[in-house]
Amino acid sequence: MYTDNDNRVSEPQSAAISDVDRLWDILVIGAGNAGLCAAITAAEAGCSVLVLEAATRDMRGGNTRHTRNLRAMHEAPTDVLTDAYSFEEYYDDLMRVTRGITNEHLASLTLEKSAELTSWLGARGVRFQPALSGTLNLGRTNAFFLGGGRALLNSLCRHAEGLGVELVYETPVDELVMDDGFCEGVRLESGQMIRAKKVITTAGGFEANLEWLAEGWGDPAKNFLVRGTPYNTGTILKSLLDHGAKPVGELDQCHAVAIDARAPKYDGGIASRIDGVPFGMVLNRDGKRFYDEGEDFWPKRYAIWGRLVAGQPDQIAYAILDSVGVKRFMPSVFTPIQDDTIEGLAGQLGLDPAAARLAVDEFNAACPEGPIDQSVLDGQATSGLTPEKTNWAAPVAVPPYFGFPLRPGITFTYMGVEVNDQAQILMADGKPSANLFAAGEIMAGNVLGQGYLAGIGMTIGAVFGRIAGEEASRLLNRPSIS
Repeated sequence: MYTDNDNRVSEPQSAAISDVDRLWDILVIGAGNAGLCAAITAAEAGCSVLVLEAATRDMRGGNTRHTRNLRAMHEAPTDVLTDAYSFEEYYDDLMRVTRGITNEHLASLTLEKSAELTSWLGARGVRFQPALSGTLNLGRTNAFFLGGGRALLNSLCRHAEGLGVELVYETPVDELVMDDGFCEGVRLESGQMIRAKKVITTAGGFEANLEWLAEGWGDPAKNFLVRGTPYNTGTILKSLLDHGAKPVGELDQCHAVAIDARAPKYDGGIASRIDGVPFGMVLNRDGKRFYDEGEDFWPKRYAIWGRLVAGQPDQIAYAILDSVGVKRFMPSVFTPIQDDTIEGLAGQLGLDPAAARLAVDEFNAACPEGPIDQSVLDGQATSGLTPEKTNWAAPVAVPPYFGFPLRPGITFTYMGVEVNDQAQILMADGKPSANLFAAGEIMAGNVLGQGYLAGIGMTIGAVFGRIAGEEASRLLNRPSIS
């Protein structure tokens, strides 16, 4: 039996497709946030919809299982968001983190349509918690799912099934069957052929395929941890590219954060992330600082730290905090390594004690006097260091001391397929496929050329999932339902 977020119990569903010879109106590959939004939209428009999911039922949903929130524009306070978060501010935030590497038209479309998401999802059973307050500074910008991503999945799956959507688990797709940009259907790993009039691909990226990652990253990829699902191996993306879909994004661009080096190789999820970076200092294997820990609020910078750690020797780094700093962020599920002296802590972490002591002393001497204010960019900056710490620079001076070993934790990749504003996949000649659509991670690189904003991955998935479902059903000459 399977218990969902409102304590109702759903019976397990068979992994078998009810009618393998049926010509479905719409086939959706992937049962995550994007896929379910697409399936629900199409089903509400009267289409027959089949959703194929490679994972087991209890592991369904790809990286959506590990999410907590989405980022939404709003002009006034709502029941789940405080104050206002205008299109202009949202757009500026996105341009800052991507440094302008984005499709501005699709980015603008995403942000504008984000304003509809909390009400649309809420009407389909998704619950949100009251606005979050505290050190993440997200109560104004991000709506948090009550019960997290798994609860969101349970609600959307239940709603979809109530509309007649058929969800089938443990059914990996081996390849798309295509002819000159037209997708006739898919061939399953079992050898079966499933046919559909329209196909929506929401099967994620290739972050769990370390060999493919190594094509862009080289040897450092072998030290990556995959904080997301092990099912995102890029099979669908590779099939699309092999059949002439137009690629977007760079092979080595991804959402990668600094996670605890003790996390599992796959599926560590959000619990493996270390959020203490802004409130201490980070050293590499040689006992050297290598980046500004206080560059900006953590939700706008946490996703660059995986790449930063990946660029260090042996792809390892160490967050060092004192007994004051360690209280300023949500605790990790991993117990920090602790010692009464910096030298003792360094020894436990495998760092040279003298080098660590020197780095801490230099950092402490460069910190200004006075308390920090973590609720704002306080300008409390070091002086005389390379690199400087530009906000929240407080000495690491009050024992005991705490350390977290850090590895690059890759969440999802940005290289995918190019789409238009109807979520249609573009082919190599720039023309849209006759019947192929994409939503979610597999096309997120259209908006995210680099960098990341907390919650925007779920926003992209939901916005383009809805667009894909609406456009696919419209092209089947069925009315769409908003």
